[in-house]
Amino acid sequence: MLMLNINDLNVKINNQNILNNFNININNNEIHAIMGPNGVGKSTLAKVIMGSDECEITSGEIIYKGLSINKMAVEERSRNGIFLAMQSPIEIDGVTNSEFLRVALSSKLNKNIGLYDFIKKLESAISDLNMNENMPHRSINKGFSGGERKKNEIIQMKILEPAMIVLDEIDSGLDVDSLKIVGKNIMDYFNNNFNGASILIITHYPRILEYIKPNFVHIMLDGKIVKTGTYELALEVEKRGYDFIKDEAR
Repeated sequence: MLMLNINDLNVKINNQNILNNFNININNNEIHAIMGPNGVGKSTLAKVIMGSDECEITSGEIIYKGLSINKMAVEERSRNGIFLAMQSPIEIDGVTNSEFLRVALSSKLNKNIGLYDFIKKLESAISDLNMNENMPHRSINKGFSGGERKKNEIIQMKILEPAMIVLDEIDSGLDVDSLKIVGKNIMDYFNNNFNGASILIITHYPRILEYIKPNFVHIMLDGKIVKTGTYELALEVEKRGYDFIKDEAR
């Protein structure tokens, strides 16, 4: 089953072309990695999938589970199972992590969530990510290190149980131990999701792909995918850089 289908997508931000005839097909139970130099449109891709109002779609279509979502609001995309782990998670003072997650989950399921079951689920996720047990009572990301913020994104994923997961540089700010923990939790979720899930991971470095095993690795240049391969392509990029791909694209 096709989870996400992006056809000839052209996107502007601040009247500047960022994505140029971008195409990708992601099936259910597939992991796709996107790599590329800075400024080629990787984070814009993540934003436009989630419905950011920064992004102006000038042509093309984003189809999620057979439905065009070009004009769908961010919150509706979230309710329908699209999740974005942000590159730079924001701080929200005065709203605790537990309050935020319980309201978000209740909104997604369109029903009130029992406090006992919710707390059990949240405590389990916190333990899995090796985070401090007082985390539910802290304001969202307030005083969190970069690594804690990224782990918090994965806790949100585990609680909300999305079908289409977009990870925008989830590995930045993580030390070696945290990288292993985050990678393991993502793969455990992917492998144990009985309804099926798909992952699109955006990264600069192949190390995270040692833990989150991609079916496909795509290289982006100039707002579109120019080369697709397997994990070995990521390793080749690490050794040789992007110049050989730029030469091929010419």
